[in-house]
Amino acid sequence: MTLSRTDRVHGSLLGGALGDALGWPVEFRRLEWIREDHGPAGVTGLRAAGQPGDRAGDITDDTQMTLFTIEGLLAGGTPADLHRSYQHWLLTQRREGPGPAPASPLLAHAFLYARRAPGNACLSGLADHSEFVPPAPIGAVGPVNGHSKGCGTVMRSAPFGLSGLGAEHAFELAAQCAQLTHGHPTGQLAAGASAALVDLVTAGQALPEALTATIRLLAGYPNAEETVEALERAVRISAEGPPSAEAVERVGLGWIAEECLAVAVYCALTAPDARSALLLSVNHSGDSDSTGAVCGNLVGALYGAAALPADWLAVVEGRELIVRMADALLARAG
Repeated sequence: MTLSRTDRVHGSLLGGALGDALGWPVEFRRLEWIREDHGPAGVTGLRAAGQPGDRAGDITDDTQMTLFTIEGLLAGGTPADLHRSYQHWLLTQRREGPGPAPASPLLAHAFLYARRAPGNACLSGLADHSEFVPPAPIGAVGPVNGHSKGCGTVMRSAPFGLSGLGAEHAFELAAQCAQLTHGHPTGQLAAGASAALVDLVTAGQALPEALTATIRLLAGYPNAEETVEALERAVRISAEGPPSAEAVERVGLGWIAEECLAVAVYCALTAPDARSALLLSVNHSGDSDSTGAVCGNLVGALYGAAALPADWLAVVEGRELIVRMADALLARAG
């Protein structure tokens, strides 16, 4: 069955939210602890982790920043536009809830003010640079947090690949906008690779071919070695046997950008469907919400919204807003 672009874009954004919500209650939990709490299969669906304040379906800064990425793209799509939108997101992490006359329509949504372990580099990069600082050439050390290559660049970059820009343009814009918070070359390049991969899959390419094209594109930029090696490791381990949490941890733990993307790729390559890929992507000892979000963006684009578990979609936080923002992105792309 041929999937429509609408189904793929909806699927990518909703899938990212599902992966985020599946993973955040077990973020910072070792695999053996996850299995002790949830049983031998680990997390099997959207349910509370049994800790105070946990609730099935809650999303984190991963989905929040993805929505603000869309806002920046709709506002013009330049790095300066994205910086303005990420400053709006920063307000949600500093305030208790919406105030009068919000500067952004997204700021009217109370659920976006939840603070659920947002990334330090995202917070510090935006707080320390309230004025826009132009990015460095792609692959050079950027002007903000030049040491940081955390996964906060990758987890928010799917919208660049959903905008109909083409893989190269999506790559470059995502890499430039990654520098708004993370200046390490690998943080930029992994974000760019994630956007390019989503672009190609959304256009209908099979994942192996899209991955080959993305690695070829990535390798043309300076300092791409870490990201290329991580993606090649994911491909290699995916060919060694059936999917498993132990294999995921051989790919990486997802705290850094290239490993987050590589884990998502491994899960999408090896799991037979969207549900299985999402569960595989969060049952490990690393940054479960971010690997879940990036995997969800990818498998949602691969399989479409209709392939996502309906029972999970029924409880994921912000579903209606996510769909509206997806529709706005589709309208902009034409």
